[in-house]
Amino acid sequence: MRTLVCHDGAEALLQVGARGPKAVLLGAPLPVVGVVQVTELIAKLHPVPVIVGAGPDGATEATAALEAGAVAFVARPYRTEEIVPLLRGTRPIEDAEQTLVVGDIELDIAGFHVHVRGRSIQLPVREFLLLRYLMERPNKVISRSELTQALWGTDTLDSNTLTVHIRRVRNKLRDEAGSRCTIDAIDAIRGMGYRLECGRDGGVPTQTLSSRPAQTPT
Repeated sequence: MRTLVCHDGAEALLQVGARGPKAVLLGAPLPVVGVVQVTELIAKLHPVPVIVGAGPDGATEATAALEAGAVAFVARPYRTEEIVPLLRGTRPIEDAEQTLVVGDIELDIAGFHVHVRGRSIQLPVREFLLLRYLMERPNKVISRSELTQALWGTDTLDSNTLTVHIRRVRNKLRDEAGSRCTIDAIDAIRGMGYRLECGRDGGVPTQTLSSRPAQTPT
């Protein structure tokens, strides 16, 4: 990854316009031009994913930036294992409005929303990225090392960390939303990996990627 450091919101806007980065990480609070204004202008003029980082003094501003279009909020001081998966999880501009559909699950890539048969479920950023990674590879066995490398930037993560995240996503899909999809642990060889499986009854597609927005519950 190549990075460029800017020292205030005005400089950030100039560099976004001049260089067209694939993602922007804003620290809140931000001098000269605030985080919310920068996020709004980027969304209008240069639609690239914006991630906002803040400590206690910038939490309110960071929350407002999420409402203005930022895709994620992370804590400061930054931790590489938190930032890298988010940057890897961003999409090019042309994919910004796509919705990933697997079975009865719809995942809005840009909006960070997940719906199961029209019902919204709330996932923290890491769980969202985990579900997205599995949805992009439905019915395929994904090794534990591949998942930890993709989401945490390392393949030496404490094994229980991934297990806990998998369990949380599985429970939210099954217990909270009643999804027919499930995340199976593949244990023929201990610790081999996980697979997202969805029922195909009723003509439900295995995987589609569309430009329509995710469903909104009525």
